[in-house]
Amino acid sequence: MSNNPRIFCFLVPALAVLGACSSGTATKQTKQAPLDRIQGKAQVLEESTGATDAALNAGGPSVYILQGTRRYRLFLRTPVEVVNGKEYVAEGIYAQKAIDEIGDPDQGKNGYPLDSSCEHIVRKAWSNISFDAVDPMSSTLRARVKRYPARALFLLTSIRPATDEEIAAAKSKEAAPAAEDNVPEVSVPADKQRALLTGGPTVQTAPLWEPAGETVSCKVLIGPDGKIAELRTGAQLCESVPWDQFSYQPTVKGGHPVKVATEIEVRFDPRK
Repeated sequence: MSNNPRIFCFLVPALAVLGACSSGTATKQTKQAPLDRIQGKAQVLEESTGATDAALNAGGPSVYILQGTRRYRLFLRTPVEVVNGKEYVAEGIYAQKAIDEIGDPDQGKNGYPLDSSCEHIVRKAWSNISFDAVDPMSSTLRARVKRYPARALFLLTSIRPATDEEIAAAKSKEAAPAAEDNVPEVSVPADKQRALLTGGPTVQTAPLWEPAGETVSCKVLIGPDGKIAELRTGAQLCESVPWDQFSYQPTVKGGHPVKVATEIEVRFDPRK
């Protein structure tokens, strides 16, 4: 695995919608839905992956876009140059989001995601895809989403470097952490940290891929600004939580805000 800034070429398979293909016939909703847009730093990794993940890369290294606490895995189809660490603006289809909008008319009877949903999303992302390429791409999409339903998969249709203005605008929306690398980290029990919560959906409806729901305890790192800075677990239900909506009163030690390692309990109510 390598994080060194390098330039790589990829084939961007029309699968920018590789998210959670879960419904049967996504007729009207996905048909007219506009393309999703994401902006963030590129992460290019030389990692050892299986056949399914390799198919997402079109033979090259894995490509991600980091936007806040969300990491989007790109599904590539046409050649494109990506520089590790550089900021980009990408357009395409956020697969899991598209699947949620489609819903599941089979009410989970045929598993998640459905073949038909995956095929529809692939065709939506890459309208000029050849007939012979649809099935293998749909299968790749389904296998990836089934294995990691909460890890954002983005079927890429276009990507370009972000302009200076776009980068400045994105930074203005975030609290600029002052010398955050030097901020000490403390551990706080979950029940004590819960009293400092000022916002965040700790109760949610279970996702399509886990309709029965359950309560999970997620390990996180809270930044000195009271926002979630890092998710420290690979549990899929924890990864599906919209952590950017959570906020806490900053924890202070010695008169200065500190980072807090803690656990947050989130309840997923069963789908009806």
